Amino acid sequence: MVGPQYDFLSNPLGAVRSTFDTAIASGTDPSSLEGRDWGALPLFRHFLFEQSRISQVPLLTPTTIRFVRPNTLVRFRGMIQDMPGNEFYVGAYKDGSMWRTNKFMDVLQSPICSSADTRIWERRLLYCVPVPGLSPWTEVSAEEFGNLSMDWMSDSREKRMRDDESSDMPVSCDKVQDSPNTKRMREGEHSSAASHSSGAATDIASSTTSLGSEIVSNSPPCIVKIYDSPESEMKLNDIFEFVGILTSDPELQEDNEDGDLSDGFSEDTLRHFPPNQVPRLHCFIHRKLGIQDFLQNNHTVEPKPDLVKGLREALLRHLTTILGNDDVTSHFMLLHLLSKVHARDNGLAVGKLSLNLTGFKKETVSVFGKQLTLVLKKLLPLTFCIPLTVEYLNTVSLAPKKNYDTNRLETGVLQLAEGSHLIVDETKLEAGTLNSVGVDNCRLLKNLMELQEVEYDFKYYKMDMKTDAQLLVMSEGKSNILPADVIVPFQPSTLSYSEAVTPEVLEAWRWYLATVRQLTHSIEPEMQKVVERDLVAARQADRTLSPQDLSRLVTMGRLMSLSYGESSLSLEHWQMVKELERLRKQRLQ
Repeated sequence: MVGPQYDFLSNPLGAVRSTFDTAIASGTDPSSLEGRDWGALPLFRHFLFEQSRISQVPLLTPTTIRFVRPNTLVRFRGMIQDMPGNEFYVGAYKDGSMWRTNKFMDVLQSPICSSADTRIWERRLLYCVPVPGLSPWTEVSAEEFGNLSMDWMSDSREKRMRDDESSDMPVSCDKVQDSPNTKRMREGEHSSAASHSSGAATDIASSTTSLGSEIVSNSPPCIVKIYDSPESEMKLNDIFEFVGILTSDPELQEDNEDGDLSDGFSEDTLRHFPPNQVPRLHCFIHRKLGIQDFLQNNHTVEPKPDLVKGLREALLRHLTTILGNDDVTSHFMLLHLLSKVHARDNGLAVGKLSLNLTGFKKETVSVFGKQLTLVLKKLLPLTFCIPLTVEYLNTVSLAPKKNYDTNRLETGVLQLAEGSHLIVDETKLEAGTLNSVGVDNCRLLKNLMELQEVEYDFKYYKMDMKTDAQLLVMSEGKSNILPADVIVPFQPSTLSYSEAVTPEVLEAWRWYLATVRQLTHSIEPEMQKVVERDLVAARQADRTLSPQDLSRLVTMGRLMSLSYGESSLSLEHWQMVKELERLRKQRLQ
């Protein structure tokens, strides 16, 4: 299917142009090609997936971006942070008697005059950033990029200049009116991871601190240009891997300084994103990423109960050790780490299990809190830690805000990807006065914990965006700011210490947490009757129990079953939940 004439890595535009020429030669009207593929994408899919060559495509990172040449094939993993809108461009134009295409390009192949026959097409713009809170262990190893030929990477700048001059020399032409879509942000598009343990880890392998420093990344953001794809496929805060053509041409920067793109359009939407700082990627293929996609060896392994049970016991022992031999807290911690929003009912997020560990003083946090935070960073791909202070609340921007002067959605701390884990250290909170920003930030945190929603400020109106983040609060007493689903008094009996864990075991635990929380779950009719009877009895014994308390018990039952790799609630697991709840209430008394 793929001929040797195509160099997909170094010259992907060659395949685009060749297939376009073939389509035109067959008599296809250029006007009918907008929003359609004329044969190029099947070639790239065959090369990348059927021939398994995707690992040869360099991943855009702070290291690789120095070596990757413009107009070559790259991959980029990022979160959709903003959707600047759409832009019009010259998709096809007549060069003498020949039709040419400008699809997947920012500059024209050859000059065109104002009277030339042109076809105006449209493409979507996404502003993507490195995934916030991404743990270091998720990063692609240098060996993967090493799959590329070093000769290809180290081409001289002179060769690049010669290639550019002979192929994609940009030219200027008359200005065309911007699309109205480039003047607004498409806000509505939000809709559109011991011996038994070592053995289990071997089975999988064979078949398979402060917030500011965590958010800041040296990886470049990227403007991704999307073609021929339904708008509903992507929404804000989704994580995607994009494969496409990288452009960061110096000539494009020069043209942009004059306010014009060399294909004849004012780059009004992108004028605040200089090409030398924010590269452009013209996307061929994209796929949405989940938590499992960040595992280093993401092999498909069936989560059999025997395998899952061994991993569960080993991870639980490790958590218990980290938490000073507090068995009750470690059990709740495990359920918390497996929780996720799996449904929404009348505005309520069903499936979440936020956790408030009380009894933490500054001394306790420096020992147990630090160890727990380090362990979670090693287990989870997306982690944050907020040191909650009055100054922090009064000054930080938690909610994203739209800046209409720059036509940008300015990010906030709570603009998180689905599956993020957030630790809030409330032990640093001392007496003080909250200003209006602080009061609003408290409200935002409360809504995140209770409703799993974040309010986005578009100045003239506000919009609640649904999210799915696990929240863990460490505080001395019950948090008055963040009303967690479960309050557990932390009662360590020994000092916390860090156990030596092999990379294989860590990898197995990550697989366990990422896989088990995705399993489907149900309650059989007979078991449902048992649960209902027990909930009625609990309500009669304690009239202070709210519907949310009863719903939380059902959620804990679901998570307990999932922690064993079971897809339905058993009587044994339900009894375990009731005993765990009894021990928790005993501590509260």
